[in-house]
Amino acid sequence: MTGRLWGVGLGPGDPELMTVKAARLIGSADVIAFHSARHGQSIARSVAAPYLRAGQLEEHLMYPLTTETTDHPGGYQGAMDDFYAECAARLATHLDAGRDVVVLAEGDPLFYGSYMHMHKRLADRYACEVVPGVTSVSAAAAVLGRPLCERDEVLTVLPGTLPPDVLAERLRTTDAAAVMKLGRTFSNVREAFELAGRLDEAWYVERATTSDQRTAPLAEVDPDSVPYFSLALLPSPINNTAADDEFRLATEGSVTVVGLGPAGPEWMTPQARAAIAAADDLVGYGPYLDRLPDRARQRKHGSDNRVESERAAFALDLARKGSRVVVVSSGDPGVFAMASAVTEVASEPAYADIEVAVLPGLTAAQAVASRVGAPLGHDYCVLSLSDRLKPWEVIAARLTAAAQADLAIAIYNPASKSRTWQVGATRELLLEHRAATTPVVIGRAVGGPAESITVTTLADLDPEQVDMRCLLLIGSSQTQVVDREAGRLVFTPRRYPSA
Repeated sequence: MTGRLWGVGLGPGDPELMTVKAARLIGSADVIAFHSARHGQSIARSVAAPYLRAGQLEEHLMYPLTTETTDHPGGYQGAMDDFYAECAARLATHLDAGRDVVVLAEGDPLFYGSYMHMHKRLADRYACEVVPGVTSVSAAAAVLGRPLCERDEVLTVLPGTLPPDVLAERLRTTDAAAVMKLGRTFSNVREAFELAGRLDEAWYVERATTSDQRTAPLAEVDPDSVPYFSLALLPSPINNTAADDEFRLATEGSVTVVGLGPAGPEWMTPQARAAIAAADDLVGYGPYLDRLPDRARQRKHGSDNRVESERAAFALDLARKGSRVVVVSSGDPGVFAMASAVTEVASEPAYADIEVAVLPGLTAAQAVASRVGAPLGHDYCVLSLSDRLKPWEVIAARLTAAAQADLAIAIYNPASKSRTWQVGATRELLLEHRAATTPVVIGRAVGGPAESITVTTLADLDPEQVDMRCLLLIGSSQTQVVDREAGRLVFTPRRYPSA
């Protein structure tokens, strides 16, 4: 009769979190096997120590290397394969002699554990059973007091050894995540969370449930202090309160209008990300919704950009049915965007009891200005050239007033496929009050891969260069363009000459 092989999960570190079955098998086994690095200290054995009995044989399976290089002809993987084959042979000797062998495994034996290498080499020859254990992922959620996932949310478990861009893409498209194998990979993992725009939602948990346990927001952790036995956790967005101090979304039946910023996730505020993550329904102009990851539990409702009032009413009606709704806008929702439409419709008696909140975003004007310096560094005004909701006569009067007041001007919606003449008309109006050399900045698709910035003058402003993806910044009489060796700067001094 040969012995039986047991792969026994010890849980995350607290001996009291071991299963009753695991404790019983450890106490009754003939042989206890455990792994360790070359320093010889085995975490697995220390967790199991309260359940060991005198007289048991112990097999100490010491790794030949961890992260260092090796002169093995098969490289790192070849050295590890030989090690696992040798370990399996040592355990097989005991099994052939009729001894029952328990292989200790931190967490769960088949979840990123060393036991699986024994299982693959021995389970086809000997009676074998795996005893599951509490994983470090479950333990991390427990010590943080933050649910992993709820309803039909998707939880993704990732190794920190993946490249940052690959990790970031996975993090963008999941609801919740756990990233294992930190230690030396921590800097890359942190970079991935930042690239995904989810760093402010993430938590760090080290040695969960042990006396050395440590938790902290991932963004605040020193990379040099991170051991291998730690993980990064992105909890359930419904219950993620990483941004609680700044924002609390109502539990149900609410509408929140958020600004996505002018481009990718790095332009979005943590407050906006938290609101989006917690939403049941996302409502907005189709291309703006496309900038957000698809999540299994969320519903997206895209529409044309010319139905703002209808979109607002739709969002409020969803909230009436108990949904947490987020209405998205590009840039800042209060600048020629959805905040005005939502608050206007919400002011009607039918929606008086629906909670409405507005969260700011980085404006397109400030994004364009930042690319050249500080052209809006003094007083300025913001105008839209779109005459769909107001007549051109009003626009012309406001342009004239701003020019006469010597204000720098940020011009939104300068042109579209069906509206091409206003840029030329604007230039002529402004030239009646501004010098031909007045600086003009044309920012197109700022923050995206097709970004372009053009610095010209009012006289040389070419309407053919301007489309709906552009924003214009017209300088005041004090705006300066300085060509420097390190790059051109455009700025408007804060001090006015007569001051």
